[in-house]
Amino acid sequence: MKEIKLDQYSVVLGDANDAINQYLKDKDYSSITVIVDENTRSNCLDRINISASCPLSVIEIQSGEIYKNMATCEMIWESMSKQFVDRHGLVVNLGGGVIGDLGGFVASCYMRGIDFVQIPTSLLSQVDASIGGKLAVDFKGLKNFIGLFKNPNQVIVDSKFLRTLPKEELRSGYAEMLKHALIRDKEIWDQLKKLNWSEAISYNDIYESISVKKNVVEEDPTEKGLRKILNFGHTIGHAVETLSFSTKHPLLHGEAIGLGMICESYLSSMKLDLSQSELNEITSTLLSIYHDLDLGLLSRSEEIITLLTSDKKNKGGKLLFSLIEYIGSGVFDIEITPIEIQQSLDYLINRLK
Repeated sequence: MKEIKLDQYSVVLGDANDAINQYLKDKDYSSITVIVDENTRSNCLDRINISASCPLSVIEIQSGEIYKNMATCEMIWESMSKQFVDRHGLVVNLGGGVIGDLGGFVASCYMRGIDFVQIPTSLLSQVDASIGGKLAVDFKGLKNFIGLFKNPNQVIVDSKFLRTLPKEELRSGYAEMLKHALIRDKEIWDQLKKLNWSEAISYNDIYESISVKKNVVEEDPTEKGLRKILNFGHTIGHAVETLSFSTKHPLLHGEAIGLGMICESYLSSMKLDLSQSELNEITSTLLSIYHDLDLGLLSRSEEIITLLTSDKKNKGGKLLFSLIEYIGSGVFDIEITPIEIQQSLDYLINRLK
């Protein structure tokens, strides 16, 4: 097993069954609650066998971003209270980003906070949501609007769960790996752009990506400064993702972020020193992966810009973006105007023609 140690917890890369039982070995929890959705219940739950002398229960929620809301939290809290889960209980979140975000939020609020362990099962949640302790639910159409910072007691990353994923989910997670490289490490970018992402993602690739985020988060745990660079691609990406929820085929998170990174790379060339050659390299690489999506919603620029006005990164009515000066160097708090956002969307649409 590999281990990445942070200040308050560790990320263990290896067999999930061995890792969770090793974690529980010296613990004395009064109960264990495992939160899953229908997919992780059928594909992942039987791959771990939690050995515990205390009561163990499984709570299943419906999969999908549309269920990452307060109503789902209330359902889980009600179920936990009926099972007499007390402050000495443990929550184990077995699933992708929605389970990790929502389950961590549920545990952090229940009785003012109980322990929780994250076992991310998607590539997206393994390389991104597993680090940093950001927990949130969506609220009235606003993504991740209600939340808090709270670290898990441990994160367990097991690559065997990736074999249960469709290629679209791998592609979604791959966007966050590319983002980590673009904002922090050109050498990793040069490796990843040549990788056969649908078949050849290794523990080492995951380890390197997690390490990038770990180093950023440790410098700025609560996003007062440097950590904002992790939002590269997410300002426009989140707006496009939210808008897509009203369509027949909503975008996966990483698919929207892939498109957002193209737009925000264009903004980087307008506002900073990102060269035309690097802009072309980024655009070509991302379009080779994220070119076959239903992109009709990109023309709904007024709606996208309206959504951006509610972005959490804004301050005093100013639209603040995280961009890149060059491949491997992210910067934050760059003010962008609605006209410039329109130009970036036009750039993407023209490259897709």
